[in-house]
Parts: sequence; structure tokens; C-alpha cells
Amino acid sequence: MTSGLVTDIQRYSIHDGPGIRTLVFLKGCPLRCVWCANPETHAAGIELLFLADRCTRCGRCATVCAAGVHHVEPDCHELDRPRCAGCGGCEAECPAEALRLAGRTLSALEVVEVAARDEPFYRSSGGGLTIGGGEPTAQPEFLLAILAEARRRGLHTAVETCGLAPPELIAELARTVDVFLYDIKHLEPGPHRALTGASNEAILANVALLLECGSAVIIRMPLVAGLNDGSTELRPALRYLAELRSRWRNLLGVELLPCHRLGLAKYTQLGRTAPMQPRPHSRAELDAIEESLELAELPARLVAR
Repeated sequence: MTSGLVTDIQRYSIHDGPGIRTLVFLKGCPLRCVWCANPETHAAGIELLFLADRCTRCGRCATVCAAGVHHVEPDCHELDRPRCAGCGGCEAECPAEALRLAGRTLSALEVVEVAARDEPFYRSSGGGLTIGGGEPTAQPEFLLAILAEARRRGLHTAVETCGLAPPELIAELARTVDVFLYDIKHLEPGPHRALTGASNEAILANVALLLECGSAVIIRMPLVAGLNDGSTELRPALRYLAELRSRWRNLLGVELLPCHRLGLAKYTQLGRTAPMQPRPHSRAELDAIEESLELAELPARLVAR
């Protein structure tokens, strides 16, 4: 059975597709969005998070780490992160739970077996399994294996994607996925590259490909205060999506997601510096966004998490 790297499995999710869902976070992503709240999903390999405020500097992690990652003194604990092999020995040994691995190897069968535990909730709510990340298409074989096993068991499936993937893979997914939660972050190529590190050309082409294939698509737009949420960015984006909706009714709707600051601590835990600190939207800004939605000629809503 095909295996891959998973950072988390979140049961009873209500914001990631229809009904009650199990959300699986896969490792790896081709984008580096400056507002990303899940930096532990960026890299393809296993990473170590260090929660310094929990550390008692007991030194037990250093005694079990053959790679020499941990250097513990009475007043400090330093990590030589490039040495880490992701074995998990220090995580298991730490009594304060100050160390945590981001990424564990699971088979597609193991992932779906976790999701299958909540089948009664799916049946009553119209829910199912959602695969996100990171970017799930960064592990294409694993993603397809999970979808195949879910389909064999009759589970409804959704895939959260940034759309930056080969069109051949997108077309293959169109044949197996029940609904796509598709990110569009900015329409203009220059700002998109500045905000995410990549062009949006393939992203816009792939959403059109999915719609042409007849796939059910929900567009998701992360809103970053001062970057892509103003009328000069948002209203053209909504007009563009309304044009898509007028051609393809399988574009089911649009969800606007105001960014939050909940992931900032993870950058420190990974030994990185956050590229930005998203500013929470004011009530007046949210009201202006909702006014834009009222003018849009498509089903759209503001989703506050």
C-alpha cells in the first residue's frame, strides 16, 4: 500500500467541504505564501518543532539523539537542525512535550481507516474526507491512493489545492474527486508571485480545466489585510469568478477566508522567521468585504474561522 507523509489528521472539521469532515494535512507545498499558517507543511521531509517555553532543559533528548541535534545546558537548549533525521526518539523521550515531529509516515489505508471512524457523522451531515496540506498534489501517488481507497469505501472526497500542479494530474483528479476547494489568491501575476513565490498562470489554467471537466469546484480566497482585500483587488477577482460561474454552473460558490495569526508560533518552533504577521481585519473592513459580496453576481460568503 502506498505511503506518504502526514502532519495531522483533524476530525470533526466543519469548514473544509460540505458537512462534517475529516481533514488530512499532507506534507509539501510548491508555494511560500507570506501569510501561511501551516509552515510545518512546507518542506517535503520530516521536521522538528521545538516549544522552548515548555522545555525544562532536563537533557534527556540529548542522551537519546545519536545525531547530536540537541545541545542542552542549564540555561539554554540549542538545536543543530540540519543533523535531524526525524527518528522521533527525542519526541518520545521528552517529559515536557517540548519536541514534536512535523510529519509521520502513514499508508493510504491507515489514513482512510481514521476517516472511516466517523462514517455515521458523514451520512447524517453529507460530509466525508478532505485532503489538504501543504499541497496534496505534492505527493501525487499518495493522494491518488488515498482517494482510491476512500472511493472503494464509498466516502465523499474533497481536495484542497492551490492548483499549482501538472495539468495531467489535475485531469486525473477530476475523475475521482467529488469536490475541489480551490485557492485563488490574486489575479495579477506580479503580486501573486510576490505573495506566494510563484506565477498564477498554471493555477488559473487548471481551474478552467477542472470546470471544463465538469468537476464541482468551490473557490477559496484567503484575504490578507492590506494585500489582496481592497476593492481594487477584490472586485475584479469577483467579476472574474462571476464570468467563470456564468459559463460553468459547476463552480458552486466562493468562500473568502480572512487570514489569522494562529500559525505564527510555528515559525519560531521550526527555527524560522515568519515572513509577515497578518493584521486582523477590522469590523469596518469586514463590512466592506461583505458589501462587495452583495454586489457580486455569484454565490459567495465570508468565512470567519
